[in-house]
Amino acid sequence: MHQERQAIVKCLDNQRDHVLGIVDGLSEVQLRTSVLPSGWSCLGMVRHLTFSVERYWFRCIAGGESLEDVPGGAGADWLVEPSEPAEEVFRLYRDEIARANGIIESTPLDRPPLRRDEWWGEWEVPDLRFIMLHVVAETACHAGHLDVVRELLDGRQWIVQ
Repeated sequence: MHQERQAIVKCLDNQRDHVLGIVDGLSEVQLRTSVLPSGWSCLGMVRHLTFSVERYWFRCIAGGESLEDVPGGAGADWLVEPSEPAEEVFRLYRDEIARANGIIESTPLDRPPLRRDEWWGEWEVPDLRFIMLHVVAETACHAGHLDVVRELLDGRQWIVQ
């Protein structure tokens, strides 16, 4: 694997591991509990990372797949049905990571996205490299959100000061 690609994937995998690590050990109730006024739960965050981050950016935007399977509209990707087991949400996240990594490994870093007809606001999304770096930043940001929520739920800290 190209040295630059390896470095970015390592950073991305570190953030993905952080997401899964900071929620490890939470009960089903804790995973579904919202402690912030915005109303999201840890499980909802993992679901958001699954669909609106990993699947959206790698499979849909970089890989050109349909957006039909990406939950959308009014924050639907954040909602976890009470009947949906937490392990299923985690399995879907891990599966999307594996699919994303397959796309990353087989796609040149400088290849433009295959889907260019979607809304990105004022962004210019030139290539896979940009997408990878964006997903590193977004995953890191959300891992930080999960850090705060975990500390509020039970006092556990990822990085102890």
